[in-house]
Amino acid sequence: MTSFAPAAALLAGALALAGCTAPEAGSATPAPASPTPDSVEALGELVLTEVPSGLPRIPDGDLQPPAGAKTVDDVASYAEDPARERAVLRDYGYRHGWERFWGSTTGPLTSVFLDQFDDAAGAGSYARDLAGNDAEVYDGVLRHDPDGLPDGCSTLTVPEADPATGLTGPTAFAWCGHGAFSVAVTVVAGTEEAATGQARDVVLAQLEALPPA
Repeated sequence: MTSFAPAAALLAGALALAGCTAPEAGSATPAPASPTPDSVEALGELVLTEVPSGLPRIPDGDLQPPAGAKTVDDVASYAEDPARERAVLRDYGYRHGWERFWGSTTGPLTSVFLDQFDDAAGAGSYARDLAGNDAEVYDGVLRHDPDGLPDGCSTLTVPEADPATGLTGPTAFAWCGHGAFSVAVTVVAGTEEAATGQARDVVLAQLEALPPA
């Protein structure tokens, strides 16, 4: 089993929640959009099976912790205070999630995190709060509503590798709320421009695979 060395950097959705507050109201070929899933297995069927860059998929079981289906308890376990994290996730209305990875743990890498919530307010708050928290962790350039992505999305770019946070190269993060879903994408590539372009392409492909918001 492969140990996922840059987990602190690339489990973007799971690891940064400890500082989040409760929410306020307010090209690959994707799978066909289907009705809102009623189980984590149905949610997993909506996650991309390939990415526009053509990177090979990493089997879920080859990562530690394994990718694939995630419960509230799984996500909370990534935090320093799992009990508090569990309460925060429930405040967001978190139901379940799914993770998938392509590439390698030491070179180019793409990850997609798809999480489902009780409603759009929770999903949107979760995505925006993750962006703000990760901007503090990685000290990159944060943009809300960036060009090329739907309103409500955020991106973060880090121009070079950073051993202190586990980034192995130039990295782009992206987060979007879409109805009751939150999409989080991380791309490590050879250049910041390549990472940014690939992240945008993956986000758009994943959004297209989801039911209408």
